[in-house]
Amino acid sequence: MRLRAALIRTAINTTGLLAPGLAGRWALHLYRYPAVRVAVRPAEEPMMRRATRDRLTVAGKETVVYSWGDGRRPVLLTHGWLSRASRLAPLAEALLDAGYSPVTFDAPGCGESAGRETSILEYRELARRLHARHGRFAAVVGHSVGGLSLFFALRDEVKAERLVSIAAPAEFDYLVDGFRASLGLSHRVVPHLRQGIERRIFPAEVDIWRRFSATHRPAELTLPMLLVHDEADDMIDIGQSRLVAAAYEGQARLLVTRGLGHRRIISDPAVLEAVVGFVSADDLG
Repeated sequence: MRLRAALIRTAINTTGLLAPGLAGRWALHLYRYPAVRVAVRPAEEPMMRRATRDRLTVAGKETVVYSWGDGRRPVLLTHGWLSRASRLAPLAEALLDAGYSPVTFDAPGCGESAGRETSILEYRELARRLHARHGRFAAVVGHSVGGLSLFFALRDEVKAERLVSIAAPAEFDYLVDGFRASLGLSHRVVPHLRQGIERRIFPAEVDIWRRFSATHRPAELTLPMLLVHDEADDMIDIGQSRLVAAAYEGQARLLVTRGLGHRRIISDPAVLEAVVGFVSADDLG
């Protein structure tokens, strides 16, 4: 895997010296169609077998939806980029045990859903459809890009009592920066990659780098927020959650963890307890 990444990095950066536009298109293809689809872990299987499954078609792609409970006090869970719903099984179980009805999905191109790609627009559409089906959510909880997508969805039709964002970026273009850094791409390629994202993935959208960011128009979101981030997250820097906390000062609380990184944070018992406690705060009076 490392050798493959090194070869790709060398090829794109070399191409970028002579033909940065071509290198940008190549980078866009890798960004848009990642050749990764993670499997269900054995520890996740029991909870996923308990789920009621349904299917929704979004942008012509059939997506798989999972739900638990009796439908009362629904909580929407959204997974991160290149992930799947099963990664949120520990959180779903903790919420179910607390009397909530978790609902989640495999985004297009992830888990058991069809397609090769997805976007924040499809995350929003799935959140909209599930909101129409289940009604106002007691809470929405997202990990990584799933957390970012919730800010966007909540500004457009989706309603919830509380928001939990775990290890999520604040700025939409941070995803491009992270992709560039992960492949070691030259800065020469980045403007062409950004242009490709604007024109090919979001051709009908305007001002995407601001509108898709969690910090855009903070006055529009007034619900209480819990932000959870590990101080040594090697994928999404904790500074991103600090930006969100500053934008929503007075309504967002930042919980900083240590030693959990980007992935283990969503199954850590102390984090699960904190999330369930925050979600149920109103119920506890």
